[in-house]
Amino acid sequence: MIERVFTAIRAEVAGGVLTLTLHNPARKNAIGSVMVNELLHALGDAAADAAVRVVVITGAGDAFCAGGDFAQMTAGAGPDALPHKGDYADLLLAMTRYPKPIVARVNGHAMGGGLGLVAASHFAVAARGARLATPEVNVGLFPMMIMAVLQRIVPKRRLLEMMLFGERMDADQAQAIGLVNQAVDAADLDSAVKKITDSIAAKSPSTVKLGLEAFAAQADLDLETALPLLRERLARVLATDDAREGLMAFLEKRTPVWTGK
Repeated sequence: MIERVFTAIRAEVAGGVLTLTLHNPARKNAIGSVMVNELLHALGDAAADAAVRVVVITGAGDAFCAGGDFAQMTAGAGPDALPHKGDYADLLLAMTRYPKPIVARVNGHAMGGGLGLVAASHFAVAARGARLATPEVNVGLFPMMIMAVLQRIVPKRRLLEMMLFGERMDADQAQAIGLVNQAVDAADLDSAVKKITDSIAAKSPSTVKLGLEAFAAQADLDLETALPLLRERLARVLATDDAREGLMAFLEKRTPVWTGK
């Protein structure tokens, strides 16, 4: 990972896992333009770093992310030491197209823009006690950008209820509608996330990358267009050293040794 000075997030790599912690605890990790820009830089660096196998996004303190930082919306973004890479819409797009798995570790409330990060991640595990919501309508706003990622995972009528009522749901309700993969007791949050990251780390990094890229590429295509594209992407996977190693290991009844090639 490139060494960077972040002010709104914290980045730590251990055991192939990059943990990005939203770090604005005084404002419940509300997300503004500086935090967005730093996340884009961190994700860009990690995508190019072979040592990073999976990314975990979480929040400092007792919240995941309270939503958009209204102070920045009304007073301007303020200085950012890093070059500008994009805005919140660019971040959601980058996450949905990211070539490495992203796990949202929802340690506390995820509101509005914070819920968008949860929806744009590949996996999400929420602690019971966390509340997830799109409350924008209550202050005369509407969750426009996060609607695009939420509608991919939440049934249409349920999503309309969320957005128009501004309701808060608990972690178990979020699991029931597919908004998160798992709802767990707070004491079990880290072990649930680790189970996901350990499982991913045991797989071929090249296969995971090619698979996620194909998944994103076919997401909005009709069947007639998607199948030829996926046939071509399968050929790319079969041409890798890891695919040959995986098949040979299966025949020889041994654990494969991945090279990422």
